[in-house]
Amino acid sequence: MSHRSRLAAVLCTVALLIPATPAAATAATQDPWDAPGPYATAVQIGAVNTLYYPRDIASSPRRHPVIVWGNGTGAAPLVYRDLLLYWASHGFIVSAANTPASNLGISMRLGIDALAQADATPGSVFRGKVDLAHIGASGHSQGGAAAIVVGADPRIDAILPIQPGPLADIDDVHVPALLLAGQYDSIVFPFLVKAFYNDATHIPAIYGEVRGADHFTVVGDPGPFAAPTTAWFRFQLMGDTAARAEFYGPSCGMCTDTATWSDVRRNALVP
Repeated sequence: MSHRSRLAAVLCTVALLIPATPAAATAATQDPWDAPGPYATAVQIGAVNTLYYPRDIASSPRRHPVIVWGNGTGAAPLVYRDLLLYWASHGFIVSAANTPASNLGISMRLGIDALAQADATPGSVFRGKVDLAHIGASGHSQGGAAAIVVGADPRIDAILPIQPGPLADIDDVHVPALLLAGQYDSIVFPFLVKAFYNDATHIPAIYGEVRGADHFTVVGDPGPFAAPTTAWFRFQLMGDTAARAEFYGPSCGMCTDTATWSDVRRNALVP
């Protein structure tokens, strides 16, 4: 099946509420981010954003960090459903912009505004459950560029652009960045992602090139993108010190994981 056909097949599925079954237990030998998390998940589709979140959030004893998401050109959140549910199963509230043209990041910012309002609204399942002090931005392709654009928003604490398009300026970002490329991406070539990394001399920046990945590997089953992206946000937004070791330190996990990564670079500001 061609890449276009894969996208079309996913987009043909329409749902108003998509609950997920409880996540499978994580094996003792695995890091927590190597498998779905402990939260059963649910989805709400709104006019501007689609929310992926822990199903029992209304009764949760904690506040949950936020990830705002931007889609690739012509795509919808449903295309990335598996990755966004994976993050939600780890306790994140994911607000995915419904727009197929996300580059300006407008809908992603509106998603933060909407969650702030829901957090303060009596009767909302999100009442008092949204951790607005810990927000990350991510996206794929055009949405990856949007994650960089939104990274200039003072409410954002970390960014994770996946194969980002070129229409963004990382000079405006003042938070840590994990920039992901695909080794065999022929749409957003790895050198384009490296250009963002090379320009990010003012922030802690990491470049990771996923071995064997093309531009559509993250679509549907996110495969090799699921674990490292989850680990990044578990550290940046939840303070998971074990996840920190995947990226920081002299013997960082991704630095030695040649099965997942074909190229890893860290700038001088990475601890």
